[in-house]
Amino acid sequence: MEKRLLRKNDFYLIAALLLIFSAIAAYYFMVQDNGAYVKISIDGEYSGSFSLSDDTEYVINGYNGGVNTLVIRDGYAYLKDSSCPDHLCENMGRISKTGQSVICLPNRVVIEITKDDGENEYDTIVGALFVRNNSDPAIFLRMK
Repeated sequence: MEKRLLRKNDFYLIAALLLIFSAIAAYYFMVQDNGAYVKISIDGEYSGSFSLSDDTEYVINGYNGGVNTLVIRDGYAYLKDSSCPDHLCENMGRISKTGQSVICLPNRVVIEITKDDGENEYDTIVGALFVRNNSDPAIFLRMK
C-alpha cells in the first residue's frame, strides 16, 4: 500500500479552515469604520490632525529635515512625495479606514486614520491608589 502525504480528510480540513478564515476576513473588512481625521506624528510626537473631508495637500517637515507631502482627496489620504531614499511610503497606497496607517521610517512620519481629531492621545487614564494593611500592601487600580 502506498503512503500518501495528504489524504482525503486532510483536504476537507484545509478547505474548512480556509472557509472559516475567509469568513472572518470578510467580516473584518465589512465592519471596519471609515475614519474622519488624519493624525500626523513626527518622531513619536503628535504633530496635528486634518479632516478627511477637506481635499488639500500638506507639506510635513519630518525628522532631520525630511519632507513628505500628504494629499487628502475624496476621503482618502496618501503620501505623494517624500525625500526619503527608498520612497516606500509613497507606494503604501491610499488609506481611509480607522486604524490604517502610512509610515515613512527615514523621516519618522506616521500618518494614521482616526475617528476623532487626535488631540487626546490617551484611550483611558488609570490612577493608582495605594492602601497598606497591617501585614502587606495592596494596590487597587481604578479607571477615571
